[in-house]
Formats: sequence, structure tokens, C-alpha cells
Amino acid sequence: MLTIPAGASPGALTVGVVGAGLMGRALAAVFAGGGHSVRLFDVSEATLAEAVASLAEYAPHVRPVGSLAEVAAGAAFVTEAVREDLSVKQAVFHELAAADSETILATNTSVLPVTAIAAQVARPERVVGTHWWNPPGLIPVVEVVRGHHTSTTTMDTTVQLLCSLGKLAVRVERDVPGFVGNRMQHALWREAIAIVAEGIADAETVDLVVRNTIGLRLAEMGPLENADFVGLDLTLAIHEAVLPAIDHRPGPSPLLRDLVAAGRLGAKSGSGFLTWEPGDRERAGARLAAHVRSQLTDRAIRGAAESGTDPKEKA
Repeated sequence: MLTIPAGASPGALTVGVVGAGLMGRALAAVFAGGGHSVRLFDVSEATLAEAVASLAEYAPHVRPVGSLAEVAAGAAFVTEAVREDLSVKQAVFHELAAADSETILATNTSVLPVTAIAAQVARPERVVGTHWWNPPGLIPVVEVVRGHHTSTTTMDTTVQLLCSLGKLAVRVERDVPGFVGNRMQHALWREAIAIVAEGIADAETVDLVVRNTIGLRLAEMGPLENADFVGLDLTLAIHEAVLPAIDHRPGPSPLLRDLVAAGRLGAKSGSGFLTWEPGDRERAGARLAAHVRSQLTDRAIRGAAESGTDPKEKA
């Protein structure tokens, strides 16, 4: 199995990416941009061809292959970005593991158990979760998730590899639904939906409040630092008053179920909590990407100023 000493650069590796959709091709770009040789596979030849065309600037480093066996054989690291279906992921990992007994196998699942995905893998200690956030080329964090059988060597090597790509690789030491980021994100979404369902405020107001209050702070001060900052005595008092009233149902909101049943799926269908006109989704995506880039740029400039270096030298 690949091992990378702490603090060392892994050099150029052979990396496999399974799934050539938007996430898979983005992952291929990140690894290729890091100088690694990428084998890219998709069950759809059309999707694979489209992905390769979109990765033209990385052409010397990206090669389409025709089977899972070709992806894995002799590769140091393989990651999948197929649909969130446990049986599909299990089948993919079983075939990858059969093709090579040494390669590290990473799943990009955002909610499925890493342990369950590894259930049909020989030597499951080499299976690890790597939850990338969209868009993966911009969002710094990758959650590295330890399954029940994942070895410390696999965790360490994966963290080191991702860090060498410029990512902020964080360790999630228990294989729990949603890991860290999605647990917190969907706790917020659950309450946002409940506020709309209970007639407290409409969807536009909920989003307006979040964007212009906690949304402005979260990029600079996380929730636990903020709790310490205002005082844990005040935090306790607020929790005693507010938490009993917050939605704590064990399943999804009936309002969410009703919207899905009615075919109101959000941007993809034209309506959900909000109304989406043609082109709105693309404009929203572009707006989000521009916002993330500006925050990262501002952070880099501030970091350079604090360290006394020229940010242009880091570009």
C-alpha cells in the first residue's frame, strides 16, 4: 500500500477516478493539476468522452480507460464519484478491490456509511471516505472519514496526499451519517424548513436572514468559537429557552415530502421553496462560485499581510 512520510511530497502518482460526471471530472482536474497521472472511467462512453473534452487543458495527465480493472490495476489511489446508491458503490468497490490488492480506495459519499461501502472489499482497512465539497476545485476542506476497518496508515496517507494538492484535509474519526459538515448543514436546513412550514416566515425571508446574519460570520468564526466568544453561560441560557421549540422530529419534514411528491424539486423543476426561471440556477451557481473565490482571495491576502509575504508570490 502507498505510504507517504509525514511532511513529504508524494511525487507523481497514478490515480484512478470512477465516475466522469460533474464531480468526477472536477476531481480528475484537481489530481491532474497536482501533477498526477489520472485514469478516468465511466459506464457511459458519451459521458466519459464529454468529460475528457472538458479536461483538455489537463490532457497530458488524464487518460480515459474502459473498465474498473484498468482504473485500479497498479494505481496508488482510486476515488469514486458515482451516484449515492449503496449497492452501486459496493459493486464498484468490490470490482476495484479485486483488480488490485494494494491501492487505497476512497469513496466520495456525502452521507452513506464508509463501513457499509467497504463490506465486500478484501482488506477493508484500505477503504476511506473522502468527502469533497462542491465545487471541489474551490472549497478547501475534504473530510477524510475513518470507516470501522480503515487503518491509521490509510488515514495518514490520504490526508498527506490531499494536503499535497493544497486541500485542507480534516480527520473524521467516526463513520456517522453526514460526517461533520453535512450534519451541521442539514440541522440548519431542517429548522429553516420548519420555520416555513409553521408559517413563521416565508422562504425568501429565511434565506435573507441567514445570509445577512450568521452567514456573514460563519466564514470567519465557527459555531464553537462563537459560543466561547459570547460566553458559554449565555449559550446555555439561550439553549434552555430556544432548543425546546426547535424542530426535532426524527424524519424529514412533511412539507419537504409534500413538495417532492408534487414534483416541486427546486431549480431542476422550476419551483420548490422558491420559483426558478430558466437560467436562474446557472446564475446562482456563478454567483456562489464568485463569492467563494472572493472569500478565499481575501483570506489569502490577509494571511499574506500577517506573515509579511507578497500574496502574488503564492499565486
